[in-house]
Amino acid sequence: MTQFVSILTCPHCGHQSSEVMPRDACQFFYECKGCGAMLRPKPGDCCVFCSYGDVPCPPIQEAHEGRCSPSCC
Repeated sequence: MTQFVSILTCPHCGHQSSEVMPRDACQFFYECKGCGAMLRPKPGDCCVFCSYGDVPCPPIQEAHEGRCSPSCC
């Protein structure tokens, strides 16, 4: 079952924030609500949720479940 909420953890200050993920797109930028740092995906990841979230983005979740290919990237 696809989840649409992920807890992002800032690698700079450790601030955590629960965020709703886009259902059909990748989110490339996220401004930390703790320190204001602009987060971008790590090399090889498609979005900030895959890099800093406790749950990867919905298209990647679906690909891991075998329901589609990871076409969001």
